[in-house]
Amino acid sequence: MPVLEAVGLSKRYGALHVIDDLSFALEAGEALGVVGPNGAGKTTTLNLLAGEVAPTAGTVRYAGSDVTSLPAHRRCRLGLGRTSQIPRPFAGLTVFENVMVGSAFGGRQRGAAATDAAVDALRRAGLLSKANVRAGSLTLLDRKRLELARALATRPQVLLLDEIAGGLTEGEVLDLVDTVKAIHHGGASIVWIEHIVHALLRVVDRMLAMDYGRKLIEGDPHEVMASDEVKSVYLGTA
Repeated sequence: MPVLEAVGLSKRYGALHVIDDLSFALEAGEALGVVGPNGAGKTTTLNLLAGEVAPTAGTVRYAGSDVTSLPAHRRCRLGLGRTSQIPRPFAGLTVFENVMVGSAFGGRQRGAAATDAAVDALRRAGLLSKANVRAGSLTLLDRKRLELARALATRPQVLLLDEIAGGLTEGEVLDLVDTVKAIHHGGASIVWIEHIVHALLRVVDRMLAMDYGRKLIEGDPHEVMASDEVKSVYLGTA
């Protein structure tokens, strides 16, 4: 049974059809990469999975249960954690305090359990050494790591990553890829939306390409990226 499943998802804003009859499944322990040109509907798909927007039609299933009607905070507490494309930490708080917000409010953990979850999340995100640094002074890479740690502190079964490598230098991307790979190898199920394709290829087990809100092709990551469909639509070549 898939740990997360989208069944016939559609999202319309008036006459604009952003997501159109999209279906796919994520198996437990799997990492799925999602690619597509700007406007393909990738982030909207993540928002539908996380519960931040409601679908016009279709169903989201998590661990076999229909969660389509549940808001984002309820899905988070069930085990769906996500990062945002643009990190927005509480700049005046320390890194540790920011992550405690995730463990205490996102994960509804208390006392020692909340502290343990925050420390573990910082360790897994590669940010434990900066636990007492003010979040507003972090570099972009460390803000990305903090965004990742806050999601991990909710103890998610499924991690939804939205362009987490965007804006980083090549070296920083590789550092972050190693972190995400370790999290995946630790057993996390991941849906990762990303424009930096080589980052995805280092981590994901399967790739889904989208265009105009629809599934274009899915399968082996290297085969998907080498396909004529992706070359013509995503990469702009025939």
